[in-house]
Amino acid sequence: MNLEFPPLPVDVRFHFPLLVVAGIFTHLLIKRVKGSPKYPPGPAAWPVVGNILSLSLQGAWISLTEFKKTYGDLIFFHGLGTTVLVVNSVEAIKDLLDKRAHNYSHRPVFTVVGELMGLEKGMPLQPYGDGWREQRKVAHTALSLTAVKQYHKLQEDLAMSLCESIIQNPADFFSQVRLTAGRIIIAVTYGINVTSAEDKYITMAEETMELIGKATVPGAYLCDILPILKYLPAWVPFRKEATMGKTMIEEFVSKPLKHVQREIASGRALPSLVRDLLTAEDVTPDYEHVVKWAAGSMYGAGAETTYATVLNFIMAMVLHPEKQRIAHEELVRVMGNGRVPQIRDRGNLPYVEAIIKETMRWHPALPLGLARRSDKDDWYNGFFVPKGTIIIPNVWAIAFSENEKYDPQDFIPERFLDVDDAAVDPTSYSFGFGRRKVALDFVEVVYTEVV
Repeated sequence: MNLEFPPLPVDVRFHFPLLVVAGIFTHLLIKRVKGSPKYPPGPAAWPVVGNILSLSLQGAWISLTEFKKTYGDLIFFHGLGTTVLVVNSVEAIKDLLDKRAHNYSHRPVFTVVGELMGLEKGMPLQPYGDGWREQRKVAHTALSLTAVKQYHKLQEDLAMSLCESIIQNPADFFSQVRLTAGRIIIAVTYGINVTSAEDKYITMAEETMELIGKATVPGAYLCDILPILKYLPAWVPFRKEATMGKTMIEEFVSKPLKHVQREIASGRALPSLVRDLLTAEDVTPDYEHVVKWAAGSMYGAGAETTYATVLNFIMAMVLHPEKQRIAHEELVRVMGNGRVPQIRDRGNLPYVEAIIKETMRWHPALPLGLARRSDKDDWYNGFFVPKGTIIIPNVWAIAFSENEKYDPQDFIPERFLDVDDAAVDPTSYSFGFGRRKVALDFVEVVYTEVV
């Protein structure tokens, strides 16, 4: 099964008989419960391969949102040994991922990127349990409102530096935004100062996240469908890729951590989340391991989200100069001409805040939220959800839900100021759901400062 639907990998084409076996297994799985339970609606299924192929190869979130018009908030897919439930509304997502978090806080099992590449040690793919809770506790401690406040000045300085760079060289705004996004995340997380968009830490993060992004698409490797293939010899192509990926991921989470440790030992460590965590009392090897993977998770996710959203903001302002004019007038009215806005001013800038929210809604950085997995059989609204079903929260469908008053396709910040018909706040779905929701308060800061 593949929700992003790239071309079939080579090992799939050469193991089609195995896919047939997987398809038969799916058929038996769907029929295994006595009484033929009622599954959520979905496109008509083909023998063996189910209905997975009814999805388009590009922009799966677009196709799934179109399917919502026919099938509603729940869309059920099955094929190649897997069952998938796409959830298209905030209400259904909250009911499953929040209220039933004990059953829906698990991640799908990715044999290649999780087990063979080692990413199951980190928060994004770590199984729901004690190890995950330890990393989550560390992350929440590091990102508490009190802890994050000490980095406000750093964020403001970097945001103003970005504004100055864009004014001086507007044609190069892509690399300037890329650099600033990386600088903010790596400075806050590790206290590392980078000065170039080609810095080793930024390029390492981008290359590693690209690898992880491709490998975490459900069904990207046949081995994810048939885990027994992990025992194939090391020269098999996907095994070679897994070995390379494991090296990249380990370097990605270890290299900046070792930098902080060296700086602490020499007394030169700059303020950072990792420095604070590693200088706490009773730092054991186990605790250091938790910090390494928790910090790596924040480092990897934060820069990509910031980079994508700030670029969306710039595009929105170019396409809608009238909205930028209103925001500028508000800034002048509140700030005057004598100073630049600061984070503490956000409460006095409702239109700027509305632009931030509309930017996040207009083009979500993650149009399909990270998948979950049901731990046991469940029933929801009269429909049966089998154990092991992959749950896909369709963020795009939420962001572009139909509204009689405000066209979801248009960039309209005013929708968040309308007390009679306020839109769903994108911060309620942009950073995950339930117990796996992350707190990245500093991600939004750059948007305010750029405006």
